[in-house]
Amino acid sequence: MFKVSVAQLWVHDQDEALKFYTQKLGMEVRADVTLPEMGDFRWLTVGPAGQEDVAIVLMAIPGPPVMEPESVKQIEALMAKGFAGTVFLTTDDCQASYEELKARGVEFTEAPERRPYGIDSGFRDPSGNSFRLTQVTMAGV
Repeated sequence: MFKVSVAQLWVHDQDEALKFYTQKLGMEVRADVTLPEMGDFRWLTVGPAGQEDVAIVLMAIPGPPVMEPESVKQIEALMAKGFAGTVFLTTDDCQASYEELKARGVEFTEAPERRPYGIDSGFRDPSGNSFRLTQVTMAGV
């Protein structure tokens, strides 16, 4: 059996993303390492407090020779639309979490709304990545 431990999101600016994820979402830094031997590649990960076995890589979009310019443009276009990936966060009280995050400066694209599976809301990070904040009330979801 295996477990998911790390997921990756593309970000435009790692420092801006780090501030957003730690100061606004309240996540913790898991790793922040710069590797000079790899052209100053920065491995930056964050994760939810109390969930030490999960990390999100905040990955800068690489240029050549790792990625050709056309691929960079395609990723940036998907990010701008909020379609480069989605992170699903669960909470025991969606309305309270929504209010807390709004007070920290998170701009929501969707306010909490009752759905068949629970109460759900949405926001995006500064790079355009989509997030769902959900209070699950239906077993098995």
